[in-house]
Amino acid sequence: MNKKLNQMNAGIFLAVTMILVACGGNPDKKAELEKLKASYAEIGGKIKALELEISATDTTKSAKVKDVVVTEIQPSVFRHYIDVQGAVDANESVDIRPVMAGKVVRLNVKEGDNVSAGQVLAEIDHDVYTKQLNSLQPQIDLAVELFNRQKRLWDQKIGSELQFLQAKTQKESLEKQAETLKENIDMALIKSPISGTVDFVGLKIGEIGTAATMDPAFRIVNLSGLKVKGEISESYASKVKRGADVMLHFPDLNKNVDAKITFVERVIDPLTRSFTTEAGLNGSEGDYHPNMVAIMKIIDYENTSAMVIPINSLQSINDEHFVFIAQIEGNKAVAKKKMVKIGSTYDGKVEILEGLSANDKLITSGQLDLVDGMSIRF
Repeated sequence: MNKKLNQMNAGIFLAVTMILVACGGNPDKKAELEKLKASYAEIGGKIKALELEISATDTTKSAKVKDVVVTEIQPSVFRHYIDVQGAVDANESVDIRPVMAGKVVRLNVKEGDNVSAGQVLAEIDHDVYTKQLNSLQPQIDLAVELFNRQKRLWDQKIGSELQFLQAKTQKESLEKQAETLKENIDMALIKSPISGTVDFVGLKIGEIGTAATMDPAFRIVNLSGLKVKGEISESYASKVKRGADVMLHFPDLNKNVDAKITFVERVIDPLTRSFTTEAGLNGSEGDYHPNMVAIMKIIDYENTSAMVIPINSLQSINDEHFVFIAQIEGNKAVAKKKMVKIGSTYDGKVEILEGLSANDKLITSGQLDLVDGMSIRF
């Protein structure tokens, strides 16, 4: 067959040579050129037909064996997740600033200390109020004694009502002054409103503490009640429910934690078109920190008995999907093309709804240049 093709090519060369020689003595070169083109087209068509005939009968191509990698597939769990970037947040995290401006005279805690609600963290100088209170106390004691005597007399209908009212007014006035001084002294004591850990101390002894500073005097964080917060697009509003399973991935810790959705905001933000979702986190387990990045993987679909394959083993033509599986025919292995119906995809995997069965040997590498029935080796 190849000899026949070579003879055909020699004939073309001879015909072209003869025509060129004839054109040398013929002034009508355009006509001769048209004859040359016609001859070339005729012979070219014969060459093409011969090439097709040779290709169809060539046994070397069909004998080619392709090396592939095969994976036996079994039913497994397939989950589709909604991935949302969130951050760790504390249920109780408080920035504390002085209520009263003044010189810091005492620091009772340092960073890392555990404190309880109401504990005094630091003191602002309150000597003036303390001295005023101490000097006022004898006057209060005297006023109380005079009032009690006038009251006993008044109860016995002895003495005038005016004397009784004057004693009462004097006592109450001094008591209010004392109460104001006590409130000022109390405001000079910086207390923790919650129980937790001292995360930040922004005061130093001797400096002037004031509520107008940018940094807080103290930051108290309760790490026993942490959560992960994330903003989710409103398109998933019908799929995210309180109590749903969620996997929390911490890139910095290279760790995954299973949790539950504890809160789903009902109002959609008109600017971002999103809503807030929270998942509870046990702060005593793991090295979690407020504002740490966490990926919330919220399960919105699950198939517990699915045929799952790598997405790169799937091929498509005209919206039709197919894969190649390995089968034994006689004494050789061949690639078989199988049309499949796909479901959801996630993280490089695709769910196969129809077309594959358990124990099928899926070709996962070397499949791109296979044809149906080609001999393979694995």
